Amino acid sequence: MAVTAKMVKELREQTGAGMMDCKKVLTETNGDIDKAVDLLREKGLASVAKKAGRIASEGLVDSYIHAGRIGVLIEVNSETDFVAKNEEFKSFVKDMAMQVAAVNPQYVSREEVPAELVEHEKEVLTEQARHENKPEKIIEKMVQGRLEKYYEEICLLDQHFIKDGDLKVQDVLNNLIAKIGENIKIRRFVRFE
Repeated sequence: MAVTAKMVKELREQTGAGMMDCKKVLTETNGDIDKAVDLLREKGLASVAKKAGRIASEGLVDSYIHAGRIGVLIEVNSETDFVAKNEEFKSFVKDMAMQVAAVNPQYVSREEVPAELVEHEKEVLTEQARHENKPEKIIEKMVQGRLEKYYEEICLLDQHFIKDGDLKVQDVLNNLIAKIGENIKIRRFVRFE
């Protein structure tokens, strides 16, 4: 059975697991959502959403300097200082600092993007589509698709991970949360050039 985007979305909503993880287990279970939920739970990925509500007040501030030209400071929080001392956590923080240096996001997540900026971008994209003489019923879908691309450019969690282009940063974060068993949050960053 072919795995559809609708099936992936449904599984993701039920479990909170990453998109690629959902697609992978749906393929393994031949599209059976119930078996996929069980498989995600066995792998520890379904619990990521439950951990998201817990407070992450410990963590690490790290820096990355690239060729003396670009500098990044990043704060990534965890629930305990024990996790902040974990080598995998430290490696993740360093990777995120490198991601910010390489791709230059403006925000951590799409929830941080000001509503007026999103509205302005929608207006610009709608006018672009109209100038391309597209039918009105297609314009809305085009704008939605282009808005997703816009989020991929400006939001760290929506970007493709520089070390593995098949994964988004959110998927890498979810995998780390599942592995470590604590809520982890990229709180903020600043990039100097």
